[in-house]
Amino acid sequence: MASSAVNMANGRVHEGKLALITGSARSIGAAIATKLAAQGANVCIIYKTPTSDEPAQKLAAELTKAHGIKAVPCRADITTKEGCATILKTAEASFPANKNAKTSALQIDILVHSAALFHAMPLEAVTVEDFDAVYRTNVLGPILLTQAVQPHLPNDRSGRIVLLSSVGSKVGLAYLTLYGGTKGAVESMTRTWARELAERCTVNSVSVGSTNTDMFEHASEDAKQAIALFYPLTPLSGVREWDSPAMQEMGKKYGGRVAYPEEIAAIVANICSPDAAYQTGCLISANGGQWMSG
Repeated sequence: MASSAVNMANGRVHEGKLALITGSARSIGAAIATKLAAQGANVCIIYKTPTSDEPAQKLAAELTKAHGIKAVPCRADITTKEGCATILKTAEASFPANKNAKTSALQIDILVHSAALFHAMPLEAVTVEDFDAVYRTNVLGPILLTQAVQPHLPNDRSGRIVLLSSVGSKVGLAYLTLYGGTKGAVESMTRTWARELAERCTVNSVSVGSTNTDMFEHASEDAKQAIALFYPLTPLSGVREWDSPAMQEMGKKYGGRVAYPEEIAAIVANICSPDAAYQTGCLISANGGQWMSG
C-alpha cells in the first residue's frame, strides 16, 4: 500500500501539510490545532499577546511529541501588515520542506481564522473605540492575513481556508451589535473569497454557537442570560449524564450547555479534509441546532 494510502487509513489525511491557525494558543483555536496535528499537519500556532507565550509554547511541544509533527508558536498581530509578514517569515524559517511543487516557494495548505475579539454590550454602551477594536481584529485581521497567504496557497484547489463565524449573526443575540456584525462580514467575505480563490482553495465558514472558552467564561451575566433564552430551542443543548461537572452545573443554572471546543474543532477538521473538495462558499452550523442552515 502506498504511503499516502496508509496515512489516509490511519486518519492522517494532512500528513506533511502546513496549517496556520490564528488564536490557537488556547480555547477553540488550540483544539483545532490539536485536531489537525493528530491528522498529520504541521501547525503554526498564532497568537497576539505575551500572556499567551507560555501556553503557545507548551501546546507546540505537546503536539510535536504526541503526533510526530512540527508545531511552532508565533506571536504576531494580524491586524497589521508587519504582523502578517512576521507569520510568513516564521513559517518559511520553520517549515522549509513545505514547498509548492510548481513555484518552489513556501506552501500553506490550511488557514484557519479562529482569532476574534468578543464584545457583548447593550446598544447604548457601544463606543467608537469598541467598534474600531472589534472590527479591526475580527474583519481586517482575516483580510490582511489572507492577502499575505494568498501567493502561498496550492495551485490545485487542495488548499483550505476556514473562518469562524458566530450563530449570533443569524439569530440576533442581544448585546452582540459589534461582534455579530463582524461575523456577518466574515460570512460575506467567505462567499467572495470562495469565488476569487477557486483555483487555489476552498473557503468556508463555521457558525459557532456559545462554547466553553475563556471568552464565554468572562462574558457578563446579562449576556449569559440572553444566550440561555435559546437553550430550549437548541436541540443539542440538553445536558446528559456523560457531560462534564462544569457543564452539569451550567445546565442547572441556565437550562442548557454550550459546546466543547473539541466539538467545534472536529467540524473544522471535516471542512479541511480532502473529502470536502467540492464544498466552498458555505456556512456550516456548529451550534447544536440553534441555527439550522438550509
